[in-house]
Amino acid sequence: MFPHHPKSLGGDWTTPWENLQRCCWNRHISSCMRWPGHYSRAPYPYFSSRYFALKWRPPYLFASRTQFPYYTWRPDHLNQTSLIHLSSYVMNTEGDEPSSKRRKHQGMIKRKWEYVCNHNKENAKIQGDENVDPTCEDSEDKFDFSVMSYNILSQDLLEDNSHLYRHCRRPVLHWSFRFPNILKEIKHFDADVLCLQEVQEDHYGKEIRPSLESLGYHCEYKMRTGRKPDGCAICFKHSKFSLLSVNPVEFYRRDIPLLDRDNIGLVLLLQPKTACATSPAICVANTHLLYNPRRGDIKLTQLAMLLAEISSVAHQKDGSFCPIVMCGDFNSVPGSPLYSFIKEGRLNYEGLAIGKVSGQEQSSRGQRILSIPIWPPNLGISQNCVYEAQQGPKVAESDGGLTQTQLENTEVLVTAEKLPSSLQHHFSLSSVYSHYFPDTGIPEVTTCHSRSAITVDYIFYSAEKEGVAGHPGAEVASAGGLKLLARLSLLTEQDLWAVNGLPNENSPSDHLPLLAKFRLEL
Repeated sequence: MFPHHPKSLGGDWTTPWENLQRCCWNRHISSCMRWPGHYSRAPYPYFSSRYFALKWRPPYLFASRTQFPYYTWRPDHLNQTSLIHLSSYVMNTEGDEPSSKRRKHQGMIKRKWEYVCNHNKENAKIQGDENVDPTCEDSEDKFDFSVMSYNILSQDLLEDNSHLYRHCRRPVLHWSFRFPNILKEIKHFDADVLCLQEVQEDHYGKEIRPSLESLGYHCEYKMRTGRKPDGCAICFKHSKFSLLSVNPVEFYRRDIPLLDRDNIGLVLLLQPKTACATSPAICVANTHLLYNPRRGDIKLTQLAMLLAEISSVAHQKDGSFCPIVMCGDFNSVPGSPLYSFIKEGRLNYEGLAIGKVSGQEQSSRGQRILSIPIWPPNLGISQNCVYEAQQGPKVAESDGGLTQTQLENTEVLVTAEKLPSSLQHHFSLSSVYSHYFPDTGIPEVTTCHSRSAITVDYIFYSAEKEGVAGHPGAEVASAGGLKLLARLSLLTEQDLWAVNGLPNENSPSDHLPLLAKFRLEL
């Protein structure tokens, strides 16, 4: 119908005003258009206030030359760059949506605080109460702090992947609606540390950073490389921490074909503000790994690069590591090889299909096996996920010396001996969440859109696993580790579709915020 294809947003479409004027003006279009307030079940043009004011009167639109007398706007006031939003028949008809994803009702699903250490269900508080979260208490022998990890959904990515949000009501997808709700959530939970993913650069500079700074946060940001519009941010309260170092990690490497993606990580070293002069620093890392389910080799390499940077930043003079909190969207599901590697510290990947690494896809048909080693030696990262000095193998020369071919063959043999088919890291990391509801075994969900509802977001923390049996994620920390005090409960897929999935009127992203309370024993 239009010379230029309309652009989809949620259940609706946008097209330049001149296209609508050229194709529909002075035609009988009463059967395919409506104005706000009329024919609520039909598709309609919506004139966005982002582009012009609604102060005009419609001319004779229909063949009958009927004019609406009660409006004060005129389409001839529109300029040629104005956009018209057209709704879709498909999303306005509930019967056309999958039965499990039909709009049911608006509302907020309550999320409870789970007290991990005492497991006292009677004391769990509900979101919306005056005392919504457990109190963080600081003293000479302990330091309490809270961490939020939140993929806030870049607006550009939302619009580029609008097919994932066809279930959504169009108004909830606009940034002008979503950002105030994102900020409202951040204010409500009042975390001491924020790890944000999909932070769009222009929004960060103009709105996000100024708003968070006004709330007492110091903000650090790393944009993705290439032409990607978003990145990761770590923000912390001035009143709780001082900044020791900022360490961005770029996963793109021009000289390594495997690493051709623009994902990044960000690692901060923070000093708690306590009365104790010997308080250890805390290492906070944030990342958003590659999404592609069939490129587990890239995901594992990106993770290894992040772990190597954490190892470098968190390393202390006595050879131990300071406490670590690692947050992010890891684009991997619980129980997958990548997830197990983070928690167990070891992964034997011999014979592992490349598409099985993240667990996002069940079928490995036609997929190749991970190579040994996964990444080339010139990356400078060992199979223990630490930086290593790049140096050639020591080979004894004869009087006649070695030919170039002999040297190359020797290097290959030595490398193969040094790099077995297993990865390791030296941290003892636990997940804040258990990923399944203990009473029912139903999976927890951190993200929900038209194609899937799964867990891909995590908060990992360093703790000695002297765990409380039967309570995953509740390990008690010894010296140098962190003690998990509480976590904000997650939801099931059924819970989320009861309020039309994500985003919705009360949840401004397609991810849920994760929140945890920690204690550092001094």
